[in-house]
Amino acid sequence: MSNPKFDQEGFLVDLNEWSTELASAIAQQEGIELKEEHLEIIHLLRQFYESHQVAPSNRPFVKLIKNELGADKGNSIYLMQLFPESPAKIAAKIAGLPKPPNCF
Repeated sequence: MSNPKFDQEGFLVDLNEWSTELASAIAQQEGIELKEEHLEIIHLLRQFYESHQVAPSNRPFVKLIKNELGADKGNSIYLMQLFPESPAKIAAKIAGLPKPPNCF
């Protein structure tokens, strides 16, 4: 793994430097052990970003997951278990995406 650069909030500066290994390291810094459930959502987020050039904030994030993976995964409780505190923000960070708008 090269030496990727991060902004002051810990978001990856160059999206092209992202890898699953780097995602695992970022997740570890957030106190998360990256599992298949996380990666399923992270890959969806990356696909969304490729199409729309923006990482979704919380409500659109939950809606995206619900539309793609169903109501059992597309709800705040499930997503908070995977990505505590701010699911859209933490998932975007692990996915190597910019910070979503309206996430503090």
